[in-house]
Amino acid sequence: MPEWLHNLLPAGWTGWHVAVATVALAMASAAVSVVVIGYALSRLPADYFVNPAARGPIARHPVARVLLALARNVFGWALIALGIVLSLPGVPGQGVLTILMGVMLVDLPGKHRAEMWLLQRRGVLGGVNRLRAQMGRPPLLTQPAPDS
Repeated sequence: MPEWLHNLLPAGWTGWHVAVATVALAMASAAVSVVVIGYALSRLPADYFVNPAARGPIARHPVARVLLALARNVFGWALIALGIVLSLPGVPGQGVLTILMGVMLVDLPGKHRAEMWLLQRRGVLGGVNRLRAQMGRPPLLTQPAPDS
């Protein structure tokens, strides 16, 4: 173990302690990622992907809307940066999931098209809709309903 890392650890910690802490941190971050993404997917309106108005901001005071958008984007970019760090070799954590959570938060051109592409991968929509059914939510629509 490098000397600089050994100096940062609590007294008496060995390589085994670091390994156990690393595994525990990785498992905890994976569990938190799954819960947060599951919650976010269950809260989406069923017509999120087919109705542009469903993707729009909630009607709020204009100042609050700007401040919330700014905070959401700053937090999203911070998650993307953290995800990139977590993706480096030797760093424990769910880097790709953290990057995806950050991308979900930021306002990027083409984000909706990328979300649709990801949702249409084999098994993804079915898994998301099973999760939504367990949460008592209607399935996500990916194509507009035919006019009656």
